This record gives sequence, C-alpha cells and structure tokens, in this order.
Amino acid sequence: MFRTVLAAAVSTALLAAPALAADKIKLNVAGNLLATGLIQKNKEQPFFEKLEATTGLPIAVDYKPMDVTGIKDAEGLRVLKAGLFDIVSLRVAAVSRDEPFFLGADLVGLNPNYDTAEKVYERYKDAFDARLQERFNAKLLGLWPFGPQVLFCKPQISGLADLKGKKVRVYDQSLAQFIESIGGTPVPLGFGEVQQALSRGVVDCAITGPSSANSAGWPEVTAYFMPIGFQVAFNAYGINLDTWKKFTPEQQAKLQGAFDGLIKEIWTYSEELFDDAVRCNVGEDPCTTVKKFDMKKVPVTEADLKLVQSAVPTISYPAWSTVCDQSYPGCGDKWKSLIGDVVGMK
Repeated sequence: MFRTVLAAAVSTALLAAPALAADKIKLNVAGNLLATGLIQKNKEQPFFEKLEATTGLPIAVDYKPMDVTGIKDAEGLRVLKAGLFDIVSLRVAAVSRDEPFFLGADLVGLNPNYDTAEKVYERYKDAFDARLQERFNAKLLGLWPFGPQVLFCKPQISGLADLKGKKVRVYDQSLAQFIESIGGTPVPLGFGEVQQALSRGVVDCAITGPSSANSAGWPEVTAYFMPIGFQVAFNAYGINLDTWKKFTPEQQAKLQGAFDGLIKEIWTYSEELFDDAVRCNVGEDPCTTVKKFDMKKVPVTEADLKLVQSAVPTISYPAWSTVCDQSYPGCGDKWKSLIGDVVGMK
C-alpha cells in the first residue's frame, strides 16, 4: 500500500515540478497537516515559501502540507528515507512506530511544561539526529513542541479519576498505556477524525493541544476542558542526507541557521498560542488567536499533577523501554544517561 501511494505521489510531484535553472537545488517539502492550525499556517508555510529569498541559497522550494499530498503523517520517516520529499515535517508521536527511540523525548509525564521540554530537547537532540541518520538517511534540522497536550470531554468530569470507563482518543502508545492505567479505554485516532468521533460519541474524551483543538472545532462538540499537560507533542524537521550533501559546508551552515531561527520562533509562538487558547476555550479574555468558546474549565489538582508525573518511572518508561530495546539494544539505558535525572531516574 505504501509503495502504491509513494509511486502515485512521485508521479504527482514530478508532474507539478516546474523547470529549474541548472544551478538550483529543488527542495520538495512535506509540511504539517493543514488541520493542525496556526503554527503550520503562520510560521511553517511562510518560512518555506520565503526560504530561497531569506537565505539567498540556490534553491527552489515546493512546499505542500502533508494532508494535501495523500501521504499519512505516520509514513513521514519512510517518505523521507525514500527521498520522495527532501524535507519532511515529522509528527514525532505519529512516526514513532517506525522508530520508538524518538518517542523517548516525550513520554507521558516527562514534559509538564515548556521549560522542562526545552531541557529535554537540548539533551536529546544529538542522539535523535544520530539515530535519524543511521536508520533513515536523514538529518535533524530541529524539534519544536505543539505544546502541552490537554483533555477535552463531552460528558462531565471533575478530574482524571472520572476517565475510568470512558473512551479517550490517544495518539501514541505511551499515552494509551497511561489512560489504561487509570481505567479508561484508549482509542487511537488520527487528528482529522477526532471532531466527528466526539460528535458521534465514538469517544467520550480526546487529548491534543488547546489551539489545534480550537482550530479543528473540538469545543463545538465537547463541554469540559482540563488544561493538564500529558505530553508536549514534539514535531521534527528532517532533511534527506542525499539532498543535504548537495550543499557546500557554507550553504549547509546557512540552511541550518535558518532552521535554528524558525525553531526558536516556533517555541515562543507555541507557548503564546497555548496560553491564549486556554483562555479562549473557556471564554476568558484576552482571546486573540482562536475562537472564543464557553467550555467549563476543570481545575487541575495537585493530586492529578502528581499522577501524571509519576507515570514516567511506573508506566511510561518501563513500557516504552521494553519496546525500544527490541529495535535499539541499550535504548533504555541511553535514555537514562541523557535525561533520566530530569525525573530523578538513574
């Protein structure tokens, strides 16, 4: 199936490709899903559309959101390795099935806030890059977070204990195991399927970022909003190594510098969007980036915070490391050496 989609997408890309000057390097870019909202619209897409002008590099960029290409976000690493696209925006949770090590940067309970997430990123990025190069013939250009992934529910809840017996949309195995541990039923669903699933009662609750959920209309079909962060939903940019090697060292430095600037900008913007969307979802002011709704805000108790954070040593890490060690011997020990002390694990 993947090969069929790949062949079709290659044909489409080739047909769409304009004639290029001989000295220009073509960069086919598969970007984030349109449905994810403002980071894709206001930061990522303009960056790629202006990349030739802002860097002065001999490039011609063809940017397409991934949901326009017909390729699923879970196929991002395979698309990148195959060279169908030169640069791919990788939703880490979605692609972690192909490389569990990447999910280690965002286990449930590891990143309760932006400051911790940034510390984890700085420690994990070199190992992430090395694994990406080794297994997928690609180089990491940077990682940024969509922001704390929070809870939306249609039926009334007053805390995490009320998820017992409820069907909860999840997007990766770490989150699924946590929801199971507190008595809920995890339901894996792609982002684009969730609003309808909530509306029809296929799921009772769902987890994502408050801004993305707002843009996708989740508050229209849910009533209760609990801003407790389970993960931060890292997103990565990878470039195929064959493409990377077409650039001189000086050009590589210039391209990497442009991405460094984008990554820094998105980290700041992501936090601004998170804070504003939390207010907007519950009808508070100021609300400037997304729609205002009147959801009921569920207070986050100290007990619920501790429950999520305690998941790392008791649920998230043990389950994840077992899977990761199978494909990457020593994976769990490497994780401990890199970021174990962030959560008191050695």
